[in-house]
Amino acid sequence: MNFSVLGCGRWGSFISWYLARKGFSVTEWGRKGSQSLEELKNTGKNEYVELGDKVFLTDDLEYALTSADYIVISIKSQGLRDLAKQIKSLGGDKKTIILCMKGIEIETGKRLTEIMTESGFDKNRLAVWVGPGHIQEFTSGKPNCMVIDGYDENLVKTLCDLLKSDLIRFYYGNDIIGSEIGAAAKNVMGIAAGVLDGGGFSSLKGPLMARGAREVARLIKAMGGNELSAYGLCHLGDYETTLFSEYSNNRRYGEALFKGEKFLKLAEGVYTAKALVLLGEKYSVDLPITRAVYNILYEDKKPLDELLCLFARSAKNEFV
Repeated sequence: MNFSVLGCGRWGSFISWYLARKGFSVTEWGRKGSQSLEELKNTGKNEYVELGDKVFLTDDLEYALTSADYIVISIKSQGLRDLAKQIKSLGGDKKTIILCMKGIEIETGKRLTEIMTESGFDKNRLAVWVGPGHIQEFTSGKPNCMVIDGYDENLVKTLCDLLKSDLIRFYYGNDIIGSEIGAAAKNVMGIAAGVLDGGGFSSLKGPLMARGAREVARLIKAMGGNELSAYGLCHLGDYETTLFSEYSNNRRYGEALFKGEKFLKLAEGVYTAKALVLLGEKYSVDLPITRAVYNILYEDKKPLDELLCLFARSAKNEFV
């Protein structure tokens, strides 16, 4: 069984490591000139994993596509549409595509599988791989649970069985809208959690978890998904790794934001906050926490003040 992983950043390199650990033949692709790819080629490792010679590295996209039975994509979400066009032009739309990434297109509010189908891919050949877990913990032998979801139930179940191991127990989802929105939205809550940590209000992360999941559930329902997905592994189940972990880029980004420090690693929640505000307006769903994070990021509001202003909102039923 041959896999190609497109993307050689943090999660791309981990997925290659994981698949090679399971005994699959793995090719990992990165763009020509990519620093991440060059580091892996020159040293066989990066700060997260050691690949050695177990993974074949290439900048030839056509080779990566034609040599694999399954294609895993793990890149920045905002670059997916352009990459999808390249894959389509090389005949890669005939392959099974697994999106191991989280995000929403900032200009359109489109989910990742929507971008793929709009680019000419068969939805029944698409799946998403989401859920909690940090690379540093997986590589030290600490297991976790994750979710695979998609449009074709048989494909989803096949992938769960194919990819399971002692490190990852997979559950299969049946709500692609909820899984994609929930997985993306948790990164916005991670930024809010980081602001609270930076300001010394970590005790408010309990209410953040409860109310954050509730507003995301409302949005999922309005979009036609199952609101219960917000309370599963794609969202609430991922809060520990996103809102509390020292490894969470989004939480660390929020903390750095409060402290006025630069944080140079990718925090997908920055883009997702803007996309979710767009979706909230489109579907007439109130997203107060998301809007507060948006105001911090795009309206130059004071981080902690903006979150604490939520306490001034009028009383409402806890479960609405």
